[in-house]
Amino acid sequence: MSRKELKKLLDELSKIRGRGTQLVSVYIPAGYNINEIANMISSEISTAENIKSKTTRKNVIAALEKIAQRLKYYQKTPETGLVIFCGNVAEREGETDLRIWEIVPPEPLKVRIYRCDQTFVIDPLKHMVREKEVYGLVTVDKSEAAVGFLRGSHIQVYKKLDSLVPPKTKAGGQSAQRFERVREGLLLSFLKEVAEVAASAFRNEEDLKGILVGGPGPIKEKFVNEILPQDLKDKVIAIKDTSYSGTEALEELVERAEDELKDAKVSKEKAVLKRFFLQLAKDTGLAVYGLQETMNALQLGALEVLIVSEDAPYRAVKIRCPSCGFEEEKIVRKDEKLPEMCEKCGTTLEIEEIMLEDYFEKLAREWSTEVVVVSSSTQEGAQFLSLGGVGGILRYRLE
Repeated sequence: MSRKELKKLLDELSKIRGRGTQLVSVYIPAGYNINEIANMISSEISTAENIKSKTTRKNVIAALEKIAQRLKYYQKTPETGLVIFCGNVAEREGETDLRIWEIVPPEPLKVRIYRCDQTFVIDPLKHMVREKEVYGLVTVDKSEAAVGFLRGSHIQVYKKLDSLVPPKTKAGGQSAQRFERVREGLLLSFLKEVAEVAASAFRNEEDLKGILVGGPGPIKEKFVNEILPQDLKDKVIAIKDTSYSGTEALEELVERAEDELKDAKVSKEKAVLKRFFLQLAKDTGLAVYGLQETMNALQLGALEVLIVSEDAPYRAVKIRCPSCGFEEEKIVRKDEKLPEMCEKCGTTLEIEEIMLEDYFEKLAREWSTEVVVVSSSTQEGAQFLSLGGVGGILRYRLE
């Protein structure tokens, strides 16, 4: 299972809630003897007979028996380990919908877990699929500040701070001097508060690659050189001028640090989108957008780069009739209702959702077309989504 497929599955699993502690999670580490786990599951079936709640007892035993049956298919633990989730996921009380998921993780599993709970244990797998390209962001001035993260191509606000530093006074004399001392004290306290928030956020981020600091005036240099703790100062890769200093400046900070982030995911996305919008603005005929127009160009082999927004209003599905063998893969709108019965024989159709990116990559492979998935959290990404979320750059003009 790819990381993207796993991430999508974990999102679905995180929403499931059991009635009582009846959802079973089993983690088998890489290299662990799978027969020991099978014996443990058999033992737990006997133990589950002591559960007081009749409904919980029934559901736990059913889940454990299903897991035990699945383990018989494995002669040994897969190379990276094995994770099994099983339980009654029916939303209505009294109904039964026993489901099981088997996952061979994308990297070696190091923990062994057996747990019955109201939710599935997914944190170890979430840790595997986390975004590992992370930068810390700080924008600061005398009036306000913001601390955030750049995760891949997504900007996440951690905290916004407002200061109590008053504007400079035009009055002279000793009162002005006292006022300025008070003002400097308030500014120092505010910058220390920003540094504490940044330290709290960034020191807990194991994948932090660097820190970007921005702001409209000289305060940002004072913040880095005099206030920021040394361990964080060592991770600062850029100090940039920005028009603002609050949360609205975080995206501008990322824009201004384009050179420092040239190898980052967000910069690669921005570069593709800038190229797309340049062709569109110049009306060269080398930019195409809209699902149908893009698919037509792809099928003609004319598409060099296929661009898909991760928030595009489409989904890919595989429709199959188990009776007559009818099978079809296609893209539909997310809100489109699909037929339930086969038009040829009247049998209930089986519908499987496919990752949109995987569907496009399968088609694009034939024409050596590059597929780029972009977020909508940047200005360019949001603009691209407003055009429909699917488009591309052509190799040549289509007449």
